[in-house]
Amino acid sequence: MTEVENICIDDTVLVRQCRSGDAAAMERLILKYQDRIHNLILKICQNPDDAAELTQDTFVKIIENLDNFQARSGFYTWAFRIAVNLTLNHCKRARRLTFSSIDADQADAGDGAVQLKEILADKSSPDPAIIAQTAELCELVQKGLMKLDDDHRAVIVLRDIEGMHYDQIADVLNMPLGTVKSRLSRARSSLADIMEALVE
Repeated sequence: MTEVENICIDDTVLVRQCRSGDAAAMERLILKYQDRIHNLILKICQNPDDAAELTQDTFVKIIENLDNFQARSGFYTWAFRIAVNLTLNHCKRARRLTFSSIDADQADAGDGAVQLKEILADKSSPDPAIIAQTAELCELVQKGLMKLDDDHRAVIVLRDIEGMHYDQIADVLNMPLGTVKSRLSRARSSLADIMEALVE
């Protein structure tokens, strides 16, 4: 069996094999998701050393709790929830929550900040994630995100930066779908207010 075939095995099969003590299946499961989980963690903590350690901690916790996985959601969603919770807890303790998905050249963001503020206020405009990827807004948006509380930060990262669907976010954050939507609305509104204050 080739490496590509190994990675394409269905998660349900891999989880079942892992539970029966198959070390090769566990290795395949880790290989399948380690990069995605590491990249997510790095976007939240923005520290490569912390991200590597938290990725390892995530997989240790996954292995320790695999028997508790009940497949109510997909394996990746469950693993993602563990990664997000560990990372947010780490960042709260360290008091340094930043997002490396907004890693562009440092530049004057004056005009861009006004543009972002207008886009956040306009419901028909593109997602903030599209604007956040614009190089000239990098520094200002990062400052804005840093001023959000952890819950608002998390939901914006999951939806507007990671591009997750609302139902996936509900699974990851373990909250009702309506709460996700209302929290995201409040988070975007708060970010718009913060951006306006930063521009002024």
